Amino acid sequence: MNKPAQPTFFQARQWGISELEAQDMGDHFDVDFILEQRLNMSAVELLTHYQQPMPASDWKQFQVDMAKLLSGMPPQYVIGQTTFYDLPIKINQSTLIPRVETAELVDWVLADNESDSESVLDIGTGSGAIAIAVKANRPTWAVMASDISDEALIVAKTNAVANQTAITFVHSDVLAEIDGRFDIIVSNPPYIDIAEKPLMDQRVLEFEPETALFALDRGLAIYQRIIDQLAEHLKKNGQLYLEIGFKQGDAVAKMLRQKFPTAQIEVRKDVAGKPRMIRMKMGR
Repeated sequence: MNKPAQPTFFQARQWGISELEAQDMGDHFDVDFILEQRLNMSAVELLTHYQQPMPASDWKQFQVDMAKLLSGMPPQYVIGQTTFYDLPIKINQSTLIPRVETAELVDWVLADNESDSESVLDIGTGSGAIAIAVKANRPTWAVMASDISDEALIVAKTNAVANQTAITFVHSDVLAEIDGRFDIIVSNPPYIDIAEKPLMDQRVLEFEPETALFALDRGLAIYQRIIDQLAEHLKKNGQLYLEIGFKQGDAVAKMLRQKFPTAQIEVRKDVAGKPRMIRMKMGR
């Protein structure tokens, strides 16, 4: 499809899709995501604008966005924003793109805990997505979030302000700079085995932060560090929630049982039927 000079919204969308198809990459969902996010429109609103001319400034921006998308950049990084738990979350290449599995981890935390006065620590907060989603849904909870990356913490703080969620942020390598004990500790730490690099999506490797993806010891190193320091930071009846790789459930459960033999441990599958989360309860 030739590039139109002054397209309607529909023609601009069709051009974007044809560009992706010509290079056999992405799909119309990426184009729709960019249009909806950049134009601040819902899918229905975009549809109702189809036959209207796209303003010249929007058409110019869309062409810039498509060039980035065609370079392999994920659409969320193209826009610099995504949606997580129905909340707008700004992201950049110092933070991971929040995934659906992480939302399921938040589901589990919220479903288990309905009291008004829980204290929560989110380790490795990245964009702040988990901490912000928890605080937005449990506004009376005291939420702290930590990360080793100063750049990520800047993004997380911006997101917390934008979503009107009062969260305490701490620069910390896992639990090294954390004081106090918590009712709930939650984390989506780096857990990909470095040996799996050749098997991964090139876009993830090129654009997402390596320090937030990979861990030593078959991807288990950060879990071990959390578990080793957990007794000093989890309350007597506290709970730990972790996102895990789909092959790591048995290994992480074993690590937890070795350190906390009387705790209740459950591995849970995600909507795709893969074991992607683990919870440890200290005896509630």
